[in-house]
Amino acid sequence: MNNKTPSEAAALHPAIAPLSYLLGTWRGQGEGGYPTIASFSYGEELNFSPISGKPVIAYTQKTWKLSSGEPMHAESGYWRPKSDGSIEVVISQSTGLVEVQVKEISRTFELVNGELCYLVQMATHLNSLTPHLKAVLKKL
Repeated sequence: MNNKTPSEAAALHPAIAPLSYLLGTWRGQGEGGYPTIASFSYGEELNFSPISGKPVIAYTQKTWKLSSGEPMHAESGYWRPKSDGSIEVVISQSTGLVEVQVKEISRTFELVNGELCYLVQMATHLNSLTPHLKAVLKKL
């Protein structure tokens, strides 16, 4: 079922149509760790919003401690589909960092049985590409 008004549907740029399944809010839980930090669990919410008539999706993310609800991390940015099928992602973090400060980062998203699953791997000057975060989120 399509919940968009005719004007909202018309405003969706054709370049983001293949990613329209992402649009909306997703919430779930994840696990993190890295060779230099202790393992941890977290709650997470992602939001993907089209920008009227533009070939880009606005993205926001926030995480919190499951035990207390205390905020942990937040970031925002834009996802722009490219003609070769890849997606250019620009993200800034609430800590004032951008991902270009790590040697390499890989984010893999997959829709599995209606759930959005992801794996983030990261490399720094001390470590090669290593799993850092993984989560399973459900659309609200």
